[in-house]
Amino acid sequence: MKAYPIEIGSVVRSKAGRDEGRLFVVTEIIDDDFVYVVNGALRGIERPKKKRKKHLKPNGSIISQIAAGERYEDHEIRAWLKKEEQ
Repeated sequence: MKAYPIEIGSVVRSKAGRDEGRLFVVTEIIDDDFVYVVNGALRGIERPKKKRKKHLKPNGSIISQIAAGERYEDHEIRAWLKKEEQ
């Protein structure tokens, strides 16, 4: 099984915490252990969640618009994650 890196724009699934099983997108890497994630619903771009990398499982998808540093909104994140769920 291939291990995917966690980078900006990565789609990840939470493995621990009250949000276990939910999909998120990594928007910022804080340091070697922590990242900020959003899902556009409970965690919007104005209020990202700080999460440990070891509590996240990347699924291999990267949202190129976020990785490129382009502007995005909560409704776009929700749409991207809905496509990933299917």
